[in-house]
Amino acid sequence: MTAQAAPVTNTSVKNLADILVKQGALDIAQAEKIKLENINTGRSIEEIINEGKLVSEEVLTKSKAEFFNVPYVDLLETPSSPEALAFLPKSVAQANKLIPFAYDKIKNELSVALENPLDLEVIEFVERKSEAKIKPFMASATKIKNAIGERYGVGLTTEVTAALKEAVPDVQPMKTRAIDIKKLGEVIREAPIAKIVSTLLEFALKSRASDVHIEPEESKTRVRYRIDGILHEKLILPKTVHEALISRIKILSGMKIDEKRMPQDGRFSFRSDGEEVDLRVSCLPGVYGEKIVMRLLKKTGGVPDLPELGLRGRALKNVEEAITKTVGIILVCGPTGSGKTTTLYAVLQRINSTRVNIMTLEDPVEYQIAGVNQVQVNPQAGLTFATGLRSFVRQDPDIIMVGEIRDKETTDLAIQASLTGHLVFSTLHTNSATGALPRLLDLGAEPFLLASSISAIIGQRVARRVCPYCREEYEPLEPVIENIKEILGKLFDEEKYGKKIKLFKGKGCKECNSSGYLGRVGIFEVLPVTEKIGRLILERTPASDLEKEAIAEGMITMKQDGYLKVLEGITSIEEVLRVAES
Repeated sequence: MTAQAAPVTNTSVKNLADILVKQGALDIAQAEKIKLENINTGRSIEEIINEGKLVSEEVLTKSKAEFFNVPYVDLLETPSSPEALAFLPKSVAQANKLIPFAYDKIKNELSVALENPLDLEVIEFVERKSEAKIKPFMASATKIKNAIGERYGVGLTTEVTAALKEAVPDVQPMKTRAIDIKKLGEVIREAPIAKIVSTLLEFALKSRASDVHIEPEESKTRVRYRIDGILHEKLILPKTVHEALISRIKILSGMKIDEKRMPQDGRFSFRSDGEEVDLRVSCLPGVYGEKIVMRLLKKTGGVPDLPELGLRGRALKNVEEAITKTVGIILVCGPTGSGKTTTLYAVLQRINSTRVNIMTLEDPVEYQIAGVNQVQVNPQAGLTFATGLRSFVRQDPDIIMVGEIRDKETTDLAIQASLTGHLVFSTLHTNSATGALPRLLDLGAEPFLLASSISAIIGQRVARRVCPYCREEYEPLEPVIENIKEILGKLFDEEKYGKKIKLFKGKGCKECNSSGYLGRVGIFEVLPVTEKIGRLILERTPASDLEKEAIAEGMITMKQDGYLKVLEGITSIEEVLRVAES
């Protein structure tokens, strides 16, 4: 008979209830009610909580881990080690509701996440099966089930595990694989290494990743994917394959494999299941070896339309009015990774026609748009934003897009181009739309030229969308409701949203990889440069005063736009605060 966890007595109920109260998951009144029901009915605390849906499965699992003094592991945040998974077959993992996730060669210790880490019979069985010492961790049943399906399925870890068996012979602890420099060419062309690289890229495409990070550490190499703007650690590789893996990627992207002291850049294309991507590759030497970052740029799929990005209402109307003009500057502002380039491409797609000559100067060209003349800057050859912009004016353009305004010369040339009858688009690294104006003044632009040349400024961020497959409704706490009403002010429509506000969050499912989020949406603020705003620019007014005037004229701030999308169930309040709080 399988050994089970010790039954929870009345005393332990008190302790577990205290832990849940301490964590803020239950209030004292709820805890007392649970204890009373436990005494009256004899049912366990877990049964009572699960039946009443009083706390989430994850919260209960964390509380149990603390109570039983067992380490807790979040399988969503913990990467897979192909070496660890190779110890146990999928059938054993499913039958015993567990999954191995890390292996320490020196200690011969296998870390295993279990639904019931107190089941000594299961632990003893796994020790015999794996011939390794077991270090048990507690994880939620749902996450164990999802992890088994994802990691043992035909996917990232399985493919890499199979390749590693061929690529890396069994090595003794603390020893690295010696690679003869004369035979390096043979090593990097080995089928297993090529298979690992293609598997990493195929997984990046399937998981909608924008970047892949391959990072060496002292005893291992970790692989992280940026999915919906957040880095997720998905895989741990043995250090023995790092050199060969880096060399394989260097060859593909046209870098020098014998140059290990200097940063290098390269690019190559990759096709999988009819989908083609361009990869921009950056290699950087570090303490434990070279780090590779691959940026994925999809060739297929096209550019989204402005409403698809999240622009709507008054903001969309202001942008459409600005882009229909034949002169002026339109700026898109935000930090790195806030979707500025995508917005510019969406705008260019909207106004692109055979009747206008559109020219872009980019670093690098991320998407190719038919009918648009796109040029990539090349500082080594003397083609910078400034020199390119100077040449553009002689190419009879109607519309010019400059990837970024970053110095005085580019600022002056962009203003001159707009004043001589061109529509100019560009990006700027500022936190808000109003912050762009003082920044341009700092770059040496004259206030009277700015006031007459700038048409509109778009400030933006990207927030993750709540997963539509596992989206569930919940009632927020009173302080959250008050905060929403305070930020939205007159924009809060009580008739539309009701007196009892309902918000949405993702529970976590297979479609969203248990994260609760799937895809991204932009949150925007659009500042049209009106006569009043123009006068304030002439007076070199600070950004805070410019923002007050813009709001008085009807501008919806990024945070307000985000909160409106929260009320509509598009994103979550945590996401808006994460990206828009400045």
